[in-house]
Amino acid sequence: MKHKIVVVIGARPQFIKHAPLEEALKPYFEVVTVHTGQHYDENMSKVFFDELAMNKPAYNLEVGSKSHTAQTTEIMMGLEKVLEEERPDMVLLYGDTNSTLAGALVASKMKIPIGHVEAGLRSFNRAMPEEINRVVTDHVSTLLFAPTDVAVHHLAREGITKGVALCGDVMYDLLKMVQIKGLITENEDPGYYYTTIHRPYNTDDPERLLTLFRQLNTLDKEVIFSIHPRTRHLANRYQIDLTVFTNIRFIDPASYLENINYLYNANALITDSGGMQKEAYFLRKQCVTIRSETEWTETLENGWNTLCFDDLSILQEILDTTPGRYINDLYGSGNASGVIRMEISNYLNNP
Repeated sequence: MKHKIVVVIGARPQFIKHAPLEEALKPYFEVVTVHTGQHYDENMSKVFFDELAMNKPAYNLEVGSKSHTAQTTEIMMGLEKVLEEERPDMVLLYGDTNSTLAGALVASKMKIPIGHVEAGLRSFNRAMPEEINRVVTDHVSTLLFAPTDVAVHHLAREGITKGVALCGDVMYDLLKMVQIKGLITENEDPGYYYTTIHRPYNTDDPERLLTLFRQLNTLDKEVIFSIHPRTRHLANRYQIDLTVFTNIRFIDPASYLENINYLYNANALITDSGGMQKEAYFLRKQCVTIRSETEWTETLENGWNTLCFDDLSILQEILDTTPGRYINDLYGSGNASGVIRMEISNYLNNP
């Protein structure tokens, strides 16, 4: 009889991380997927399951958009019922969202072993909800799947050494898969910068958001802006007319393959996303991160990623620089899913 793993996912980056790992796990385990509904917009959710040929979730908690506390609480209440019914051998969590934190708290209280994919990341900014989520999750996890040496070091500094496995990055696994399948292609666009902005410290203040739009509008190439539903909603609330920014082409949230192809053909990426900083590095694209810190500190080496937050006027200056030496295999060899599958098998067969 196969061991059962309940996987908790709820946001776009987690769907992407789960796709290659689900493929690796299915032949060996019974995999039950719980979609918390943290991202519920079809372009931010269902399209990823369809495009990446993932199993339809067995459960959808449909929590929707709420305050951090309300969202986390509702996920915990719904997930507790699922775990009582399914009685899994392990709960698998990804990243640092409210879905991750809720899964960690419920599973730990129910004494169910936890596997944490993307363990050991630290931005060292406790004002970010994601930092609290990832720290708490790491400290209650049984198996900690660290994508980089830096992540392993962070865990060791916090006294976490048992159950830690250096495995590489599952998002790199997926990128290599789509490259092998020929799903990334060149287009004839004359040149553009690709942009995604959604974090509260860039969007919740009307002046900050307006300044961002104005600065992007001055750049020397067209800006293709994949606009998050939350960012569009806030722009409308602040009565910001997006049509006046003639150098910015606003598009709806892109699917995984669309997003990767936009990035592949861009001159550079401008983002406040975590995962896209890595995707830019995988594709050897310069990245400017509109944040004061990053959990992916290794991307800052040799100027492949640059932090820009307080003074947005230097954005063009950063884009005009050329990154230095590229470090191969920074995020593993593209077999993180296989390493994780083996670690889970070893643990469940020899607890």
